[in-house]
Amino acid sequence: MRPAPTPGRYPVRFGMAELLRDADRPNAWMITVDGVAQSHVNLDDPTDLEFDYIRRIADVIDCLGEGPLDALHVGGAACTLPRYVAASRPRSRQLVFDADGELVALIREHLGLKGLKVRVGDGREGVSARYDASADLVVVDAFERGVFAGGLATVEFTNEVARVLRPAGTYLANVSDGPNLPFLRRFLATLATSFPHIALLAEPGVLRGRRFGNVVVAASRIELPVVALTRRAASSPYPARCVAGEDLRELQGKAKPITDAVPMPSPVPPKDVFGVF
Repeated sequence: MRPAPTPGRYPVRFGMAELLRDADRPNAWMITVDGVAQSHVNLDDPTDLEFDYIRRIADVIDCLGEGPLDALHVGGAACTLPRYVAASRPRSRQLVFDADGELVALIREHLGLKGLKVRVGDGREGVSARYDASADLVVVDAFERGVFAGGLATVEFTNEVARVLRPAGTYLANVSDGPNLPFLRRFLATLATSFPHIALLAEPGVLRGRRFGNVVVAASRIELPVVALTRRAASSPYPARCVAGEDLRELQGKAKPITDAVPMPSPVPPKDVFGVF
């Protein structure tokens, strides 16, 4: 039997991690790195999702039809979403890539990773090594010190994701942006080079450029479940908007795709915007 998790501070590759006990749930834990919240997991109930953006990613997955999935995750931390998929879709085959080996070791020791396959390494390289049409789902949620991990927002990486996905597969990414959404607009243009169907989920204040925040973007070669997602987003405890079709193309505007040759880093979040309060 694995020992009970030990709250404390632990050095990891990208900073100082802290393992915090949830005061309201007896076996739930928060992981932060340099004060920025990375993951929240409830070991008694993997379907209990604390972070709004994770709930939105899960909503998209829930609307993809029934049955197990072959899923790739770039960015794992405490593996909140892989745990959710394992619980909600038994017999799913999942592979998680995470660049922070020390953080993976910390999670494995204190929170366990039973039944999950996690590889330490560069997520872009990991995806590029996968077979054609081998995945139903690719999820990218990879940040380094609050910034979307380099090389994951480009046309070249997007092409690799499209290659690895099956014809009806779905690409999900969590990005963050602030006023005027310059990074998001170019990220949408990047996805459009490989995927004809795109939708996003975000709080209205973020979409209006009033505050910095997360945006969940879904892309596919087939139509996305926009009606179902719109309904779920509107009924959420923290309501969000689902933007697709002409509204999304208007948001994208004349933005140009991001390439390896001319990269664009995501904006650095304002201090404490994703911290633990």
